[in-house]
Amino acid sequence: MSISPAQEGVPVIAIDGPGGAGKGTISRLIAERLGWHLLDSGALYRLTALAAAKHEVPLDDEAGLAGVARELDVVFRAEGDATTVLLEGCDATTTIRTEQIGDAASQVAALPAVRQALLQRQRDFRKAPGLVADGRDMGTVVFTDAPLKVFLTASAEERARRRHLQLQEAGVDASLSSLLKEIQARDARDMQRSVAPLKPADDAITLDTTRLTIPEVVDRLTEMLTERGLAPDT
Repeated sequence: MSISPAQEGVPVIAIDGPGGAGKGTISRLIAERLGWHLLDSGALYRLTALAAAKHEVPLDDEAGLAGVARELDVVFRAEGDATTVLLEGCDATTTIRTEQIGDAASQVAALPAVRQALLQRQRDFRKAPGLVADGRDMGTVVFTDAPLKVFLTASAEERARRRHLQLQEAGVDASLSSLLKEIQARDARDMQRSVAPLKPADDAITLDTTRLTIPEVVDRLTEMLTERGLAPDT
């Protein structure tokens, strides 16, 4: 993995795992605690899927989708505790979080040419003082030299329950059994793809969040950071 002179010595925390394990929330909270940059790699694949739909590029057109990924016109705008995502100047923050786009993103992410097109864009997020990278292959492919790699997981049933609760709170009617089936299908697709399959890095610490609260997970990761001399003095 090539690193530019400006990126040398910039630490990365790679947080991988399946959808619904809490990666997004945990990564954001850790980044805030450290004052580091944040990479939501899943958003890039979701944005690629959304842009493909907008430009009528079929999900089985690998070359076309890779072109969409390379030319992705995206801006991440931090606003307080939230981040607004703009795709081609339009707010896509809510749209990219729908189940439909999530399923399409999982299909797009299985294509080698798309993953290659987004690889350098992800690595460019590595800036001082450090980066918290959230995804499915952050520790195995994108940032193989990360001093801390964590694989967050949870049972499929618990992840479906969390997603169901999120949708209910947003006023969206959804079937718990359907969400469970979608999660299981997405897990299988992510783990079985030929390029960068979902799995823990050999040197990753696996943490099951099924019975843990968000503060408990953040505290455990903070302990890991402290042990490695990465946590700032508080």
